[in-house]
Amino acid sequence: MGLLPPTVDPPVTDERSSERATDGAAGNSDAVSDNGDDPDGRETAGETNEPNDVDGPDESSDDDGPGEADGEITLATFHEACQREGRPVLTAGAVARALEYPHDAVSERLDDLADRGDLERLSVSTDPVVWYPSELEDLTDRERIVVFPKRREIVVDRPEQFTRAQLAQFAHLADANGADGYRYVVRPEDVWQAPHDSFEALERTMRQALGSRNDELEEWVHSQWDRAHQFRLRTHEDGYTVLEANSPEVMGNVARQKLDEEHVHAPISETEDWVREGAEAAIKRILYEAGYPVQDHRDLDSGESLSIDLEVSLREYQRTWVDRFAESGEGIFVGPPGSGKTVAAMGAMAHVGGETLILVPSRDLARQWAEAVVEYTSLEPAQVGQYHGGQKQVRPVTIATYQIAGMDRHRSLFDDREWGLVVFDECQHVPSDVYRRSTHLQSRNRLGLSASPIREDDRQTEIFTLVGPPIGTDWQALFDAGFVAEPELEIRYVPWGDEEQRNAYVSAEGRKKYRIAAENRGKVDEVSYLLSAHPNSKALVFVDYLEQGWEIAAALDVPFLSGETHHHERQRLLEEFRRDERDLLVISRVGDEGIDLPTADLAIVASGLGGSRRQGTQRAGRTMRPAGGALVYVLATRGTREEEFARRQLQHLGRKGMTVRERTVDSSDES
Repeated sequence: MGLLPPTVDPPVTDERSSERATDGAAGNSDAVSDNGDDPDGRETAGETNEPNDVDGPDESSDDDGPGEADGEITLATFHEACQREGRPVLTAGAVARALEYPHDAVSERLDDLADRGDLERLSVSTDPVVWYPSELEDLTDRERIVVFPKRREIVVDRPEQFTRAQLAQFAHLADANGADGYRYVVRPEDVWQAPHDSFEALERTMRQALGSRNDELEEWVHSQWDRAHQFRLRTHEDGYTVLEANSPEVMGNVARQKLDEEHVHAPISETEDWVREGAEAAIKRILYEAGYPVQDHRDLDSGESLSIDLEVSLREYQRTWVDRFAESGEGIFVGPPGSGKTVAAMGAMAHVGGETLILVPSRDLARQWAEAVVEYTSLEPAQVGQYHGGQKQVRPVTIATYQIAGMDRHRSLFDDREWGLVVFDECQHVPSDVYRRSTHLQSRNRLGLSASPIREDDRQTEIFTLVGPPIGTDWQALFDAGFVAEPELEIRYVPWGDEEQRNAYVSAEGRKKYRIAAENRGKVDEVSYLLSAHPNSKALVFVDYLEQGWEIAAALDVPFLSGETHHHERQRLLEEFRRDERDLLVISRVGDEGIDLPTADLAIVASGLGGSRRQGTQRAGRTMRPAGGALVYVLATRGTREEEFARRQLQHLGRKGMTVRERTVDSSDES
């Protein structure tokens, strides 16, 4: 898609200028004009389809304009007009409308800017001329950054690695539109968690990233920086916790309006409240949701010292993660599967140098963590313990399941030991009732790990307040650097396997309707076809329903690994797959997060499209390792709601830079 507005036909008079204008826009228009639902639950601002009106602005308009009718037009005011119109290529009428200037005067001044080389003219068939900044001419050869301060968006084409690293410190990558276009959004939480000791340091980072100052954006960022430093929790000299505010006004108008006797005992002064024991996490969450993140300065347990050396070199981005964590002692490492979050966490353990508790969703992950800690650090096996249904050892480094750590009869074992670091693996679970009971273990240092801290119930805010802010590298950067392979995703719309199921689907309702489509027997044939088309691949086939899993496994004559599979049998099958003694497994949703699946270069999702976006990330991620050629096929029954589920579940992966294709399967082609 080019830079020209949707209602402007392609230029016909100057072929070379046409190529420059359209090629230079590659990636940018898509990045700015997406009007779909944002996968993180935000609404994105899109390009407005205004008519190419060559007349001046409506004199009756009540919109506020930037200047007088005879005001000067500079390159800066042209950029302001672009901001107001939501596009970088404008007609004279659009400039006049945006700035509320007379059309004739605008045309003259645009000619003057063009004569000076600041703007370029481009003739098109439906309007005498459109205008765009001359800097767009160089778009194919160099990085270009366009800031939309009112929407707090930054669009970058051809971004350099330095720019992306700087932007990651204060902005969220909302869209990776192919190889060239990136759309960043500066959200309040991005400013709140910026890794800087002062606003002046953050301001320098912004100007380095953007190449210049932007007063409007900087003013808003400054306001958010101030909000993030209005409240703090600290430990009183008598040992209890105090909530302190910067001023009596913010304490009275915010904290004392939002908190009640469940959270605080009584005021100590105009700016201080005595916090009830155990209410700290709730206070942090409530004030965070009110737009006032709380700085945590409590004298929390630091644990016994433990000398840990990391015996593997960290990649540059992993070292950046550890450095970011070291600055505040809390945070969540966010990156795709295969990006080395576990090894980076061991780097954080080495930095802290204290006894460590690692919480995981299952005993399989506990075992794998214990093996990894011994393999990648200087610790001896006797220093590493597991605490779950199979083993109960508390050691200097202890790996426990969330369920065990949250049980009353086991909790004192963990409370009695002071931990220098608590690691929450798969921390997207933390807000759930079962898992959050373990978050009372508020050590001085808290670290979370997650490929995708997205929750369908929108409770990810609780993750950040209970554990810490996200720390990560955009996925596209890891793909570009070759650290993680970028899998190709293809949604395949499969016909019904038999008329009986199709008729049952038509007459069914609700979840039953969805399940019939998910278990379409036509998918068994499609799985067999895809495996035969990739005969040398190591493959994983994912299902959501046990009956379907058994059916596919029987048809392929391979094991089906599910929650019913005995622990030792599950471990044996996975080890055989890792050692290349087995090249195919059928796996239920137990493989989504509860176990660390071995790497595959082919994944087929036969069912599970009604699941979460996080589930789609996990399953696609089973092919993400430093090796190319990985494929993910997602099967959806043609003409059913599965089509919508497939697009929705994988939409945010496409926004992270992955290639997502769609194909309708014709059974005659595969016969």
